[in-house]
Amino acid sequence: MTDRLRLEGVTVRFGGLVAARDVSLAVAPGEIRGLIGPNGAGKTTLINAITGAVLVASGRVLLDGHPISGHASHQIGRRGVGRTFQHVEPFNEMTVIDNVLVGVGRRGRVPFWRAALETPAARRNEREAIAFATETLDAFGLLPYRNTRASDLPFGLLKRMDLARALAARPMLLLMDEPTSGMSESEADTAIATARELAGQRGITLLVVEHNMRVMMALADRITVMQFGAVVAEGTPTEIQRNPTVIDAYLGEEATDAGR
Repeated sequence: MTDRLRLEGVTVRFGGLVAARDVSLAVAPGEIRGLIGPNGAGKTTLINAITGAVLVASGRVLLDGHPISGHASHQIGRRGVGRTFQHVEPFNEMTVIDNVLVGVGRRGRVPFWRAALETPAARRNEREAIAFATETLDAFGLLPYRNTRASDLPFGLLKRMDLARALAARPMLLLMDEPTSGMSESEADTAIATARELAGQRGITLLVVEHNMRVMMALADRITVMQFGAVVAEGTPTEIQRNPTVIDAYLGEEATDAGR
């Protein structure tokens, strides 16, 4: 079976600084892969390299066996790669449901000229998009806020809306950067459980950067650990919790606490 995402010796440099060094990993279709490490380990740099936001100095990134490194971000997005950001970037003056509809619209199948002419196909597509967006909002407990402007939402709800928007786009691969930052523990638990359920239902592969180890240990199928721009360990959550190198370098007592 072809890996959904494969990195082969990926190195990213910013001048004389090596932000990611010879990183190799493989993520299977439908897998939820965690990516952890201390601040400055190169996690977000790796996401930026996958999505074309930064250049890969050497090595390559493959999506379903096809190289995508060197392609522009919008081209990679059209191939089915989505992402969320640590700092939410909503359309502030739009309502919550309209923000999520932006995500749905990225997978729209009706050409622009048909939508402009309001053909039957365009109207049917619009009804389906609204129904799909409403279903996604409901899954994240956001239906009471569907007509609220994004600018009026507290940060925790904005993060949930961002997750809903990203999943509504139905990417084949979704890269999530700190999806639960700013959420309470209960909000984080609910949001991550929902994201996992919807990803499974919609066949979405997830690569997740997350500092909340309790959340990560419950979410990920496998975890890759980075330090100083390089991969230092990989395994199941249980294996990572017990890995002496990882505990000494990063997790410490947090690894033990997360498993309780």
